Amino acid sequence: MPIKAYDLTGRTAFITGAASGIGRASAVLLAEAGATVHCADRDEKGLQQTADLIAAAGGSPARTHTLDVTDRAQLAEAVRSTGPRLDILAAVAGIMHNSSVLETRDEDLDRVLAVNFKGVLYACQEAARKMIADATPHGSIITMASGAMDSATPGLLCYSTAKAAVVQLTKTLAAELGPHSIRANAVAPGWVRTPMTDRHDEAHQQRIESAMVRRSPLGRVGEPDDVAHAVLHLASDASAFTTGQILRPNGGVAMPW
Repeated sequence: MPIKAYDLTGRTAFITGAASGIGRASAVLLAEAGATVHCADRDEKGLQQTADLIAAAGGSPARTHTLDVTDRAQLAEAVRSTGPRLDILAAVAGIMHNSSVLETRDEDLDRVLAVNFKGVLYACQEAARKMIADATPHGSIITMASGAMDSATPGLLCYSTAKAAVVQLTKTLAAELGPHSIRANAVAPGWVRTPMTDRHDEAHQQRIESAMVRRSPLGRVGEPDDVAHAVLHLASDASAFTTGQILRPNGGVAMPW
């Protein structure tokens, strides 16, 4: 049982990207803390696996929503279905794309921005509208940025640009939603083992991970649970006086002011 400030009993959370990786870990952890969790993703099978994990851990039954975050109508319908009050949004869904600046095509940038920025924007808009209408007393919106925005990584123009835009969106939301007692914060993970980062052959993957380990003062890469605990903190009353901030579970790879 979590300590009081982290107890989410009676609260409802909506999580995008919940079929795997950080989204799944966040859904399971928030349910463990007592929240009723709505899991959204394009991957129907993965969503069911997440719901099964929540049930196996003794959490309240999770609801699943098979949808595309770039479809505002689908998102709006799912958010409205969360019941009399929505307390927490964790907008985690995202995709990766690799191309140099000179090789980036319009369709590459459009696809990444559609999912990683517009998908987050739509989720935030729909959740905030519901929180305001329901007079949610302690609303918390959590977006997923990335450590990629803290460095200039060759090949990650589309991804890092979209994630930087998510941070600006989050800060603006914090300023606009504060009078409604709704907080907005971003999580900017470092390199984390997820299906999204596991996209190379085994040897190449090992080289990338070894490089990330060398860069971290802690001498390791992240796991989805490392980021999920940051999401739980921002979702809970433990961060009641925190808004417009970027929480960086990155193993010390980046230490910006």
